[in-house]
Amino acid sequence: MSGSFRVHKADTDDTPCQFHHPRAKDAAHDHVVFHMSSGADIVFNDPRRFGYMKVIARNALDDEPLLRGLGPEPLGNEFDAALLAQSCAGKKTSLKAALLDQRVVAGLGNIYVCEALYGARLSPRRLAATLATKAGQRKGVAGGEPTDHAARLVNAIHTVLNQAIRAGGSSISDHRLTSGELGYFQHSFQVYDREGEKCQTKGCGGMVRRFVQNGRSTFWCPKCQK
Repeated sequence: MSGSFRVHKADTDDTPCQFHHPRAKDAAHDHVVFHMSSGADIVFNDPRRFGYMKVIARNALDDEPLLRGLGPEPLGNEFDAALLAQSCAGKKTSLKAALLDQRVVAGLGNIYVCEALYGARLSPRRLAATLATKAGQRKGVAGGEPTDHAARLVNAIHTVLNQAIRAGGSSISDHRLTSGELGYFQHSFQVYDREGEKCQTKGCGGMVRRFVQNGRSTFWCPKCQK
């Protein structure tokens, strides 16, 4: 999240690539160095220690404990309303908490969950189990059948993530692209960090509210998100 890579040639000041912002050079936070055959060094610097690297044989990926429990990628082909409903069926947690659970879906952060829930017009307080029908469970469908809520939410997740990727992500504090440039998706937030502002849904007339949920700030419109 806050780490960065810098590339330089050993014993010279030459950098094989150009960055719009300077790379961190405090050696105390250099955690991994790749020495390339070209003579260049690729250095991973991470003051906050969020980054993690582990060398794993390709044929051992399926058994790696750090990866084995991860849910599907939200933009992967297998992630659809049926899979999300199956993962949330019977859960007694909130929908917001379920989406932040990396075992349900991998890689969704707090900002994008808030934005996706708004796009789907679903309350972050809604029970996650409501994404699956009880009727489907009675018919023997594992986890139940997906409700319309599940379909709307998956579509909203796809929309938000694709918009964020095109905008280069959200530079709220220290996020940068690999080139060092800022991301711009923060200028497109519908609810995140907009507490007290009018809801942007046409004809809604509600106000964006904030509350703390599972230790994280949740932004939503109580009027149009049900």
